[in-house]
Amino acid sequence: MTVEPQHHEHDAKEHDHKHFHVTHYLPKGEDWTHLLSTHGHRHNHAALNHVHIPHKDVEKEHPREAHVHDHTHPTASPG
Repeated sequence: MTVEPQHHEHDAKEHDHKHFHVTHYLPKGEDWTHLLSTHGHRHNHAALNHVHIPHKDVEKEHPREAHVHDHTHPTASPG
């Protein structure tokens, strides 16, 4: 069964969940490595209009998606 991408909209919302950060780090004389960290705080997602394969369980899948947020003002959208 093939699932086709669908065009849809997400309303703006504010919520909290754990964030995972990966930093690429190159110690002198060594190979690249990854520094991992986590933290949690409230943040927002601006309204979004896009196309992708539909979520099966958005509450379970969203925390695993990469996204960018402003640590200085995590609940304010730019612009």
